[in-house]
Amino acid sequence: MSVTVTDNNTTSELAALLDKQRVATASDAALRKDATDAFRAVGLPAAKAEEYRFTPVTRILEKQFTLSQPTPAGQVSRVKDFTIAGLEADTLVFINGVFSPADSSIQDTTALTILPLQEALATHTALVLKHLGQYADTAADAFTAWNTAAWTNGLFVHVPDNKVVERPIILYHLHDASEGQVITATRNLIVVGKNAEVTILEKYDSTGASPSFSNQVTEAVVAENAGLNLYSIQHDAGQRYQVGTIRIQQANYSRVNTFTFTLNGKLVRNNLQLVLDGEGIESHMYGLYLLTGDTLADNHTVVDHRKPNSFSNELYKGVMDGTSRGVFNGKIYVRPQAQKTNAFQANRNILLSPTAIVNTKPQLEIWADDVKCSHGCTSGQLDEEAVFYLRSRGIDKLSAQAMMLYAFTGEVLTNVKNPVVKEYLDNLISQRLHKNF
Repeated sequence: MSVTVTDNNTTSELAALLDKQRVATASDAALRKDATDAFRAVGLPAAKAEEYRFTPVTRILEKQFTLSQPTPAGQVSRVKDFTIAGLEADTLVFINGVFSPADSSIQDTTALTILPLQEALATHTALVLKHLGQYADTAADAFTAWNTAAWTNGLFVHVPDNKVVERPIILYHLHDASEGQVITATRNLIVVGKNAEVTILEKYDSTGASPSFSNQVTEAVVAENAGLNLYSIQHDAGQRYQVGTIRIQQANYSRVNTFTFTLNGKLVRNNLQLVLDGEGIESHMYGLYLLTGDTLADNHTVVDHRKPNSFSNELYKGVMDGTSRGVFNGKIYVRPQAQKTNAFQANRNILLSPTAIVNTKPQLEIWADDVKCSHGCTSGQLDEEAVFYLRSRGIDKLSAQAMMLYAFTGEVLTNVKNPVVKEYLDNLISQRLHKNF
């Protein structure tokens, strides 16, 4: 992939910092060193870099952050203010990228490993190094290379064969920017064994007036006939800039459902990559972004069909108000040997303001001839005739608009199976849609 790098010293400055400050242990020092070299070679994306041309992350780093300034330790006195009430889950809390044992609760350890990744690297070294850094490509993306070189902590989950995990696992990523800027790099590694199943949810919040930037990478391996449900809830009311990359490797007959809800934040870039490297695989990717103010949400997705007889379905919806901007770039690859593939992709958007913008680009690259594939995108305003119909039934205009938007978003929300998470999201979405008018 061709990448245009910055023509100033930002890349060199950050590479030097990675050399100086990166966390290196004996077990993964070589991986971190290689990632630093890859970062230096790839470079931060410049304004004309195709993959980032609508998302000026480099310019924001240059203007909003002093890269050499250390991140404060951070304290969050009321972590419960950011948690999902009533959700029975194994919980890990990270404050400014540092694991907080006092705020975390891990109960289900029967034939299951849930650990901070730094601890897992020391206690489950062989298993971690077998997968860590083997899927997310440091040579293709500067932020992946940065994360691989400098991650400080994150989640490690190992679900052994035939284990069905009933309780979800939830990560709260909290930034305390009350004492200055926050820059974090966190890493997750998820290994799901044969015939196993697990649900993992991540939620992002921050406090304080200073800006914060998070660079996160998740690698997941889903073995034969296994299942993974992965949620990301981005509802950060602070000055948070976020780049996240998720890479999921799927084996024969595995099942993956991903949910990405972007409801707030300053700038959010989601890179979601699924590799369907087996037969009989089923993958669903759901996304919803409700944007207002000057929020920018950029969803870049890749579905790579490498073997025959698999199915993928992708549905992303967006509602944009104010001067917000939504970006969707979805790619589907069907390799020559991936005959009998069914792959579908849809992106639908509603613009509530004349100053809101959406840039959408669905893409198909097919090298097989016996497939069923489709993609498409739509962008427009609310149907005024439908609004008029509701108003003729005695419903005021603002409520009629909110009802229509709620129905529009419901197609994504209906696929959430956990009742507590679904109710939580339903309330958030309902509040946001009524608040916009």
